Amino acid sequence: MLFRPTAAPDLGRLLDCAVDEPVSWAHPERLRSFLADGHYHHDRIWVAEQDGEILARAVWWGFPGAGPLALDCLHTHPSVTDRVALAAELLRHAHDAFGGRPAYHVFLPVGWRGNDAVTAAVGWRQEACRRAGLTDELERLRYAWTPDRPLPEASGRLVFREEPDDEAFVAAFAAASAGSLDHHTRQALLVKDAEAQAREDLADYLAMPGDRSWWRLAHTRSGELAGFALPSANASGPVVGYLGVLPEHRGHGYAGDLLAEITRSHAGRGADRVVADTDTGNVPMARAFERAGYELFAVRLVLSANPVNA
Repeated sequence: MLFRPTAAPDLGRLLDCAVDEPVSWAHPERLRSFLADGHYHHDRIWVAEQDGEILARAVWWGFPGAGPLALDCLHTHPSVTDRVALAAELLRHAHDAFGGRPAYHVFLPVGWRGNDAVTAAVGWRQEACRRAGLTDELERLRYAWTPDRPLPEASGRLVFREEPDDEAFVAAFAAASAGSLDHHTRQALLVKDAEAQAREDLADYLAMPGDRSWWRLAHTRSGELAGFALPSANASGPVVGYLGVLPEHRGHGYAGDLLAEITRSHAGRGADRVVADTDTGNVPMARAFERAGYELFAVRLVLSANPVNA
């Protein structure tokens, strides 16, 4: 069995790797378009090949010009008898080449655990990922706002200001990380300090297609910094991006004000859909989305390496 990254001449055979299970995957249209715009790259698409036939395929997503950030698709050929073992071995070879273990993001329907076909499709992938070192599991709720729903009103409690200095956002991100309910932030702070994590977050959001000029710092009427709101976008369109309330201002419902500002910002530019995620454990944020008129439409399952052991 040969485990290797792909090259341009492999494209035709890669397009033939069709997933017939009810789980998200890199379908031919997505594979072609993301290879064209740089979100996929052949050195981030790995295959297990025997006698010239592709028996397994793994596709990682990343920003154009950057390394792999997330596993987007895991596939094995129907003839494979032990798909878990083969997929795990493919992931291990790719991880060794990457020098890390990017998380696997699986997009699923609401209530997916009640669907036997979906749980079967997820189950073998979960086990393969566990064997390859992606042992942590997180579910994120996916919400969307569309113009047929009421536009959240501005409460007037906060003053939103554009801030061109990136360092001001680094400081705000770091301050808001204390006591955060966000799983990613809490895990990151196990292995790095708040400023280092804030700088990584800043770099990630600067790399996204959203315009930097959309970002706002939020102050109380008395002039105190209360939080920040970062409307952004990804390859699919407008997203809520990032918002945070500083610890000393929590408990006043300011997350709803920040979310309203982001939603109104996108709506003012004519967005026909604004998408957002939050962890299932972040109940206050989930409630803020529901109050703002966002509708729960899907679940994102994230399988990742424990940061302490990564």
